[in-house]
Amino acid sequence: MAKKEKEKKSKKKNKEELEPQYYLSATNMQTLNYKVYYMSKLEKVLYFVLVFIVGAAVAYLFYGGIGKDAYGRPTTLTHIIDCTVMGVVGTVAGKKFLPIRTKQIIKARGKKLNSQFRDMLESLTTSLNSGKNVTGAFQSVYDDMRLQYDDTAFIIKELEIILSGMANNIDLEDMLEDFGKRSGNPDIMSFASVFKISYRKGANVKDTIRNTYEILSDKMAIAEEIETMVTGNKNDQNIMTVMPVALIGVIKMMSPEFAANFVTFSGIIATTLGVVMFVAAYYIGQSILDIKV
Repeated sequence: MAKKEKEKKSKKKNKEELEPQYYLSATNMQTLNYKVYYMSKLEKVLYFVLVFIVGAAVAYLFYGGIGKDAYGRPTTLTHIIDCTVMGVVGTVAGKKFLPIRTKQIIKARGKKLNSQFRDMLESLTTSLNSGKNVTGAFQSVYDDMRLQYDDTAFIIKELEIILSGMANNIDLEDMLEDFGKRSGNPDIMSFASVFKISYRKGANVKDTIRNTYEILSDKMAIAEEIETMVTGNKNDQNIMTVMPVALIGVIKMMSPEFAANFVTFSGIIATTLGVVMFVAAYYIGQSILDIKV
């Protein structure tokens, strides 16, 4: 009993320590924590069901038909093994995919924010060079960004928070610092830190923003060039991911007699070793092609 209570307290503590997806700004506006993403129950169910079906289908394709009698007819044992294998593989695939999908969403969101932040810096540099002060420049940037993006864009929301803060006499550098921390983006955090120092010390803010924009633009250009170079390899990897499954499917449809070898003892061992090697190769390929700038 004591052990169960300890486990319950541990689980409750872990839930309480989860980083929130939203914060409240100093002006009581909802701010997004870009470092985390929590799926809704509906999203979890939809993704899980979709991947469960795919995983179960692949499991049946590789291991379906074990336990047939001497005449190749399915037995009760065959149905039990098929249902068990499909259920286990489908469940594992569904559970493994949810955190992977969450990371994909966070990564895509961060990429989009980075691009919008670069556009914001470009507009901010132009506004400051035209003679506007920092406050007026941010208002001008907000107007420019609304012409480029819709009202739901991340940078629009962040600029609204910044403008609201300035209207309520909250330090601009503190709001940018908060934005940097929530973004989890080292470029935005670096900009916020440099801006805070230069703004307080009376340094040349124009040069700070211009230099940050140039560095960020160069960095994104390099990243895009690398992405273009590895796109072909990623497409090849995606094709190779589907090929083994498609190949087994073709063999089982075109030559059922030969496919019967897959459900023999030696066939099951060979298939399992092949699947393990295939999965390992996929993850190794993913790590190689995931080039960070």
